[in-house]
Amino acid sequence: LREPGLNLRVVQLFRDPRAVHNSRLKARQALLRESIQVLRSRHRAEPRGPPRHQQQQQQQLLLPPGLLGGGRGPPPQHRAEFFLGGALEVICQAWLRDLLLARRAPAWLRRRYTQLRYEDLVREPRAQLRRLLRFAGLPVPPALEAFVLNMTRGAAYSSDRPFLISARDAREAVHAWRERLSRQQVRQVEAACGEAMSLLAY
Repeated sequence: LREPGLNLRVVQLFRDPRAVHNSRLKARQALLRESIQVLRSRHRAEPRGPPRHQQQQQQQLLLPPGLLGGGRGPPPQHRAEFFLGGALEVICQAWLRDLLLARRAPAWLRRRYTQLRYEDLVREPRAQLRRLLRFAGLPVPPALEAFVLNMTRGAAYSSDRPFLISARDAREAVHAWRERLSRQQVRQVEAACGEAMSLLAY
């Protein structure tokens, strides 16, 4: 970031963790290995493990009991969901560190860093695209504006194929979690990600 020859800019994309969890559950098998790697990354970063009170709190949230030492792991039929939930908790903790760092950052760093919420991009694709390109010092080609509008205002929203990149009505994806997650799942995500969600106005 300090290298003048690079002129590096950072755009950090966020999304409502409840929607993230919903999307990850739909692709649970495809993301299982990635989720385990995310969980392992936390254990490498904290070789001695979190404090005891934090362990107890995490057991009430999204992390599989078997990963915390002691106790049995989740039943086979729920293992993927447990790993996905645990990975989301790690992701939210990383988001929180980034958000707090950005708030305390010196002016030169704040000038090179910006945040974008997926929901804002979906609701105002043209305005957010212009903001991002202005931040990057790039022009706004009309063809790119048309492309972004087409990709977020497609004819339908398909949740059956989460990795298919196509024109869809992305506005429906913003609140899809409300219909698909149980109340317990929503409460677990909000408990695990509450601080980051608050800073992001979710």
